[in-house]
Amino acid sequence: MDCLFCKIVNKEIPADVVYEDKEVIAFKDINPQAPIHILVIPKEHIFSLDELVKKSHKVTSHIFDVIYKLADEYKLERGFRVITNYGEDAGQTVKHLHFHLLGGKHFSESF
Repeated sequence: MDCLFCKIVNKEIPADVVYEDKEVIAFKDINPQAPIHILVIPKEHIFSLDELVKKSHKVTSHIFDVIYKLADEYKLERGFRVITNYGEDAGQTVKHLHFHLLGGKHFSESF
């Protein structure tokens, strides 16, 4: 499999990892869209939200636990955004489910 994020999980390519456990890894985005921009991904290759829902709600819950832990660690008490893209029309460029944690600035309501 030629998946960029699987290569990060397997330590084949470097990443600025800020959190890791047996199920999840989180690292800084190489093209940040906010002062804090962290990607949180399951270590298991899961293509999309659709596949995640079919596989395990436990992983879903754990991903969001990690997101809140990171938001607290990075002192995002004023607010943050969590985004995931599903499919090409939504801008999913890496075919491995990932969540963007964005914070450290004021966001407008528009996208």
